[in-house]
Amino acid sequence: MKKKRGLGGKSFVGYLYLAPWLIGLFGLTAFPMVMSFYFSLCRYDMLTKPKFIGISNYLNLFSDPKLIKSLEVTVKFVFISVPLQLAFALFIALLLKRNRKGIRVYRAIFYLPSLFGGSVAVSILWKELFNKEGLFNKLIGIFGIDGINWIATPRTALNTLIVLAIWQFGASMVIFLAALKQIPEDYYEAARIDGAGKIRQFFGVTLPILTPMVFFNIVMAFINAFQSFTSAYVISGGTGAPLNSTLFYSLYLYMKAFGQFNMGYAAAMAWVLLVIIGAFTGLLFLSAKKWVFYDE
Repeated sequence: MKKKRGLGGKSFVGYLYLAPWLIGLFGLTAFPMVMSFYFSLCRYDMLTKPKFIGISNYLNLFSDPKLIKSLEVTVKFVFISVPLQLAFALFIALLLKRNRKGIRVYRAIFYLPSLFGGSVAVSILWKELFNKEGLFNKLIGIFGIDGINWIATPRTALNTLIVLAIWQFGASMVIFLAALKQIPEDYYEAARIDGAGKIRQFFGVTLPILTPMVFFNIVMAFINAFQSFTSAYVISGGTGAPLNSTLFYSLYLYMKAFGQFNMGYAAAMAWVLLVIIGAFTGLLFLSAKKWVFYDE
């Protein structure tokens, strides 16, 4: 008969190695999620005990005009910045595909923005770059164009954040570049024999093969964009100014939780954001059947 291994055997050693992951799963993920959902059903200001109020927080979301505005701003930001960021990332990846002298240096330079693009320091730099006396106005002033305070003007403030998001294209570029280098040269040779030019080669060979990577980058970029916070917080001074034109959903959530100490309402907002991201991701997976091509 085989001797059973108890907690003192090898199984205990296995659980011991798994302990950091298990602690992280239950202590830093599962338990906070459960408590967040419980708080979303309570009136909770973090100073007194939570008071259960059912789904009142969720019902109040639909009558909050500022929340509706934050959703509008966030959706506009996501659906403009993500396609432009990925298009720019693919364009740069195509330029950096060929092995030339010093190409590794250029690849590293183009990847750098993704390493510190979402930092507070870069957001402060961006704020200085697009203010009334910033470098951007000085550059366009050379051509006789009068600049404005781009971050303090409601119609342009969000655009500066979109440009910052596009600038952080490095991660997607690296994924595209790796995929491009895996495409066999024979495919392009066959296309050239058939008389296909560069544009037809791109749409007939490159893009269809890249669709799995395009899909992956779209999903990851959408999830990250919906959670954007740092740039809007720093550039607007934590208020979503001017006139709520940079009031991202995550920023408004932060304001509710730590500005107004309405943690129950903020928790409900967090769960709604989870549902929104899940819904958009689900739609992307459903649509993938029609345009993503995998090698069989």
